[in-house]
Amino acid sequence: MLDIADATPIAAQIRGLGFGAGALGNLYRVIADAEAMATLRAALAHRVTYFDTAPHYGFGLSEKRLGHLLGEIGRARDIEVSTKVGRVLVPTNSSDLRTARQGFVSPEPYESVFDYGYDGIMRSFEESRRRLGRDIDILYVHDLGVRTHGERHSSQMRLFMSEGYRALRSLREQNVVRAIGLGVNEWQVCEEVLATADLDIVLLAGRYTLLEQEALETFLPLCVGRGIAVVVGGPYNSGILARDEQTPAAAHYDYGRAPADIRARVDSIQAVCARHRVPMAAAALQFPLAHPAVISVIPGMSSAADVAAAARWISIPIPTVCWHELRQQGLLRADAPIPVAP
Repeated sequence: MLDIADATPIAAQIRGLGFGAGALGNLYRVIADAEAMATLRAALAHRVTYFDTAPHYGFGLSEKRLGHLLGEIGRARDIEVSTKVGRVLVPTNSSDLRTARQGFVSPEPYESVFDYGYDGIMRSFEESRRRLGRDIDILYVHDLGVRTHGERHSSQMRLFMSEGYRALRSLREQNVVRAIGLGVNEWQVCEEVLATADLDIVLLAGRYTLLEQEALETFLPLCVGRGIAVVVGGPYNSGILARDEQTPAAAHYDYGRAPADIRARVDSIQAVCARHRVPMAAAALQFPLAHPAVISVIPGMSSAADVAAAARWISIPIPTVCWHELRQQGLLRADAPIPVAP
C-alpha cells in the first residue's frame, strides 16, 4: 500500500479542516465584501491553511476575494490554494446583476461556460492566477460527469481526454502547478478518467460522507492503491448533516430539498449522535478523515461563525461507541474506517 503523502508530496502539507470558498462567490445570496474578508481572516485565525475556490464561484468573485486575502498576508503564511478549470468566463447578457445567475448573485459581469479544450483550460488557468495574484498549488478539472452533462458527458469527456488533460500535464511538467486532479460530484467519473490518466488528487464533493459511502466499493481502494489523495467537499451534504446546529427544518441535500428517505436516514443518524451527546455536524466532519486516502474535508463557509463552528466540531472528542452504534444500525457501512478516539 502506498503512503498518500509520499506518493503526492503536496498531500503532506494539507491536513484536516480546509476552506471551501464557493459561498464567497455569493452563492444564492449576497455576502458583503467585509463579511467575506472577515470569514477568510477567521479561517486563518483558526489555522486553516488550505483554501479551495473556482472561477465559477461568483464568476471570479470568490477568487478575487481570496486573492485579496492572499495579498494581505503575502508569503508570511504557508497557504495551499486550489482552483479549477473546465469553464471559461464570458460576458453576461443579463441587464440586472442583482439577480441569481447559475446560482450566484454576483456583481461580476460574467457567466461561466464549459470548455474542456486545451486553449480553454490554459485561458481559465491564467485568468485564475491573475485574480488570485499568486501561483496555484492544485488545479482541478471542474464538474466532469453524467450528473452534470447528461447525454453530453461522452463528448465532454472525449474533449477533456484529448485536449484538456494534455494542458494539465503540461502545467504540471513545467512545475507551474504542483498537483492536478478532478473536482467532481460523482466518484464514477473519477474511475473513468483514472483508467487512462495520471492524477495526483481528487476533490470529491458529497459522495463520501456520514450519509453516503458507496465510494468505498471501488473508488477509495483505487486511490489508496495508487497513492491518490482525496479531499472531501460537501461533508454536510449541502447542509442536512449540520442541521442540528442550524435550524431543525434545515433539510437541503445535493443543492435541493432532501427527499423523505434521506430525511429519515438523517433523523436516525442524528438520534444516535444525540444519545452520545455528539453534534451530528462534528461526526460529519470527522468521519471522512478516518479513511487513509482522505487528507482534508472542506465545508463551505460563509461567515466567521461558520468557521468557528467547524473548527470546534472537527476537534470534539467522539466516543468510539457512537461510531459502533451507527454501524450496528446500518447507518455506516461495516467496511468504513472510523476515527480513533483520543
